[in-house]
Amino acid sequence: MYEIDFAEFPSTSAAASGQFFERAFGWAVTPYGPDYTDVRAAGLTFGFQSDPAEQPRAPLLTIRTDDLTAAREAVVAAGGVVTKEPFAFPGGRRFHFREPGGSELAVWCPDA
Repeated sequence: MYEIDFAEFPSTSAAASGQFFERAFGWAVTPYGPDYTDVRAAGLTFGFQSDPAEQPRAPLLTIRTDDLTAAREAVVAAGGVVTKEPFAFPGGRRFHFREPGGSELAVWCPDA
């Protein structure tokens, strides 16, 4: 199973970004500390990262899977380059990769 279900955006203020979408569209907001906020919209959750050390350079789409190891192997076999090895974060584990055209994406697997 592979499905795009999350997008992460750089932000100068994760809290302000979340508050905007909550006020403008009524979407649910979950802050994860001062530098990260999730926003749940119909059909997609997206996050805002304001920690300069962790911010993606561009929007980062994430692909959900039930087997992170198999997904990493498939990415490498297809010509992708792993840019961040698998790591834990609240809710699961993920890795980042660059596809041959240069865009960076991530694959994640929720905790059991």
